[in-house]
Amino acid sequence: MLTAEEWSALRLSFQVGAWAVVGSLPAALALGYVLARWSASSRWFSQAAKWLVQVAIDLPLVLPPVVTGYLLLRLLAPKGPIGSYLQAWFGVRVLFTWPAAAIAAAVVSFPLMVRSIRLAFHAVDPRLEFAARSLGAGRLNAFLTISLPLARRGVAAGCILAFARSLGEFGATMMVLGSIEGQRTIPLAIYTLVYQPGGIERSWRLVVISIVLACGALAMSEWLERRQTLREEV
Repeated sequence: MLTAEEWSALRLSFQVGAWAVVGSLPAALALGYVLARWSASSRWFSQAAKWLVQVAIDLPLVLPPVVTGYLLLRLLAPKGPIGSYLQAWFGVRVLFTWPAAAIAAAVVSFPLMVRSIRLAFHAVDPRLEFAARSLGAGRLNAFLTISLPLARRGVAAGCILAFARSLGEFGATMMVLGSIEGQRTIPLAIYTLVYQPGGIERSWRLVVISIVLACGALAMSEWLERRQTLREEV
């Protein structure tokens, strides 16, 4: 049986992961679709622009999570570029609350989601969209009725990977959320327990849960990608 603190960490991790995926999904869909349909133009500025967009998206994947957290800390601080406006307009203080953890998780997991979605849209034949538009469908309607349904498994795989990455996020979350009692995700709870007397023995349940969740997410993502591949071969 899990303790109250462990249940709290599990619940908060799922809350943060879910909101991270939901909040970043619209932008991931848009960017994944644009990158998949970006024409292979020979013009150097087109290729340079695409490269810069891709680098900006993938940067959180290679940056140390603490650096990402530091940048978010500066942005979300009460006197930061974003935090000051939230404080002045809405009276909201995001830093050191669970929404800050959700933002950090969304930023760190965003590249994984965009990459899966881009590959899914890349596998959809663009001629199907052109055919729909030639029959009177608008660009948005063709996207919603043709491209998105055909790419749904890849989109779902990207969401699952992003959710799993959000569950395991530590560095950036530590910077913007801290380690406040009753407000710790699974990684933060494990980190806190390990440095307490007898904590290594007591943290094994959360470690096992983390491994099971990660393996389950990878297995589900792999299954969805295989289904997507089989559909393309047919």
